[in-house]
Amino acid sequence: MSLSPVLKALFSSQTRVKLLSTFLLHPEEEFYIRELTRLLHEQINSVRRELENLRRIGLVRSRHRNRKKYYKVDPDFSLFNELRGIFTKEVQAENPVVASLRKVPGVELLLLAGAFVGAESKVDLLVVGDVKKEMIEALLLQDPSMKSMKYSIFSQADFLYRLSLQDRFITDIISDPRHLIVQNTMQKQIEEAKAK
Repeated sequence: MSLSPVLKALFSSQTRVKLLSTFLLHPEEEFYIRELTRLLHEQINSVRRELENLRRIGLVRSRHRNRKKYYKVDPDFSLFNELRGIFTKEVQAENPVVASLRKVPGVELLLLAGAFVGAESKVDLLVVGDVKKEMIEALLLQDPSMKSMKYSIFSQADFLYRLSLQDRFITDIISDPRHLIVQNTMQKQIEEAKAK
C-alpha cells in the first residue's frame, strides 16, 4: 500500500496510517494481528503497539474468537466519520480512474460508493450530467480491477426530478455518509430539489 505524503505528514507513524486506512476503509471487517502484519508488511511489535494505542482511545474494539484476538473499528467513535472522510478522500484522490472521470466534460456530479469506499451499495459510481455511457465504460476499462463496477448515469434534469420525488434509489445513495462526492457543481439545485 503506497501512502499519501499528506497522511504521512499528518500522522507520525507509518504503521498507524496503514492501520487507520485498513480499518476506516473496511469498517465491517475484523482483523487479527498476524493478518494485519501480512497485509501491511509491518513488524508484529509495531502493529501490536499501534493497535493498543487505537484501542485505548476507543477507535478500535477487540474481542477473542477461536483463540485469536480480533480488532474492528468502532463506528460509534466520536471522530469516526471525519477520519473516514479524510482517508477516503486521500485514497480516491490518488486513483487515476477517478482523476480521469473528474475531467470528463459535462460531469456535474460524481459520487463514489460501493467498491470505491468499501461499503455495500446498489452502485459503485453515480454520474450526473451530459455524459455518454461509452465514455464512462472506456475509462473504467483502463483499470482491470474496475471491469465489474456498477454505475448509473443520469441527466441533470432526471436526477433532480427523481430527487424531488424522493426516489429511494437516489436518496439512499446521496444520504449515505460513507459515500463520497468528489465533484459537485449543482449543490444549489440539489438543495432546492430536496426542499420540494
